Amino acid sequence: MTSKYVILIPQYNDWEALNLLIERINQDVVAELLATTSLVIVDDCSSQDLEHLVAFRGQQVQIVRLYRNLGHQRAIAIGLSYIAKEVSCEKVIVMDADGEDAPKDINALVAASEQSPDRIVFAQRTKRQESFTFRFFYGIYKFIFRQLTGKVITFGNFSLIPQRRLQNLVRVSEIWNNFPGGIIRSRIPYVAIPTERGKRLAGESKMNFVSLVLHGLSTISVLIDVTAVRILIFSIGMSLAALLVICVVLFLKWMNDASPGWASTLSSALLIVVLQSFLISLFLVFMVLQYRTQQQFIPVLQYRDFIEKVEDIS
Repeated sequence: MTSKYVILIPQYNDWEALNLLIERINQDVVAELLATTSLVIVDDCSSQDLEHLVAFRGQQVQIVRLYRNLGHQRAIAIGLSYIAKEVSCEKVIVMDADGEDAPKDINALVAASEQSPDRIVFAQRTKRQESFTFRFFYGIYKFIFRQLTGKVITFGNFSLIPQRRLQNLVRVSEIWNNFPGGIIRSRIPYVAIPTERGKRLAGESKMNFVSLVLHGLSTISVLIDVTAVRILIFSIGMSLAALLVICVVLFLKWMNDASPGWASTLSSALLIVVLQSFLISLFLVFMVLQYRTQQQFIPVLQYRDFIEKVEDIS
């Protein structure tokens, strides 16, 4: 299969939304662009069978079936590795199957890629459609992420990847846990364009609160070395502050023999907290250093172990 563009769509039990998404792609993507575009759908071992797939007005459609359910991020990593090794194309567009990544924005991604041909182009969300509760906790997550990593993340999976950068990316082990975090970690150059997040086309989101927390932790884990050092620095700062408080308490006790009896108790408690926080932080740093000496999982070298079969749909 030879195409100029390949749209990669991972999905799990989202066939109805996927069909609606393909219809939107047929309608919203510029005809000249659509004529040179193929689809690669990564089926993350869905428990529901595909009854019918809407006809795609571009080129060929392939469905990559996985042996087991690996999760959204790893399905993307396998799809990218498959395309990098077995599909001839110039650029890959990654988008979700639920429709929240609007197909009309594909045109904008391609236009931005023409201006920055050597960079990955992300769709940056400027307006979200989720509930207030989701946006509230998402804001907390972004704040924590920035404090722990020193980075700002304002985009998701929706992106365009040039072929040269694709070959770089599939050799980045961190995309196995988190696709956008892996790109940040790899230092591959990227740009972002503003887009509005759409609404789910059909069905219900598979993402619950636990999944959201795990997704946030996986993003942070990609930058765990930076996170560990920042936690250690924070721990040292808090330890110095606690030691200062201990010195003040002991000074007041020495100046005034009638000082309250809780002074010694407070000093002992703060000293224990200081030692524990410092040792835990130091242990985390050494764990990270030990992890960096181990052989890492490279998606492009092992992706075939997870693919059951590839179905070609004309």
